[in-house]
Amino acid sequence: QVHLQESGGGLVQAGGSLKLSCAASGRTDSRRTVGWFRQAPGKEREFVAYITDNNGGRTFYSESVKGRFTISKDNAKNMVYLQMNSLKPEDSALYYCAASWVGTTTRSMYDYWGQGTQVTVSS
Repeated sequence: QVHLQESGGGLVQAGGSLKLSCAASGRTDSRRTVGWFRQAPGKEREFVAYITDNNGGRTFYSESVKGRFTISKDNAKNMVYLQMNSLKPEDSALYYCAASWVGTTTRSMYDYWGQGTQVTVSS
């Protein structure tokens, strides 16, 4: 009963920045962890970052994006964001936001998914 919709993807040059948004609707009264995942062609979907509802929003990042990406949320707007800086060509992927009951990096633990937004980083 939670609908997620990503937006903000596009084409950006290496070293540039992009901010993705994840809009939540439906049963947004439920407290959920929201994570970002990405999947490049021919590769497995990989964890990027998550933010929890507890403790003011605890965050966790994959090592590949730590220090470059920042996940944040605006509860009043039911929005979660992923600010991506210092982008690299290897960051190119279809980016998904997803909701889980717990803070986890495991894809199977997320039970609601958006349709994805494409991020392409050119060199």
